[in-house]
Amino acid sequence: MEENKLVMVFKNTLGNSFSITVEDPRDDLEEQDIVDAMNLIKTKNIFQPKGYDIAECVSAKVVNSTTTDYDLLV
Repeated sequence: MEENKLVMVFKNTLGNSFSITVEDPRDDLEEQDIVDAMNLIKTKNIFQPKGYDIAECVSAKVVNSTTTDYDLLV
């Protein structure tokens, strides 16, 4: 099974990095869509990790992974 995740990395006002992950992002997602979403999250102060405001948008990436399940009898 193949899985895709959008991982957005931010820094809070203490300078600590944290990430927000979105499962199964749209296939037609473009860089500007991600930039806009990250800026909206920062501007609206939607999340406050450990009680601190978001200070900076750092990076974003789409991670593709494949999982193989085995039905083993142990």
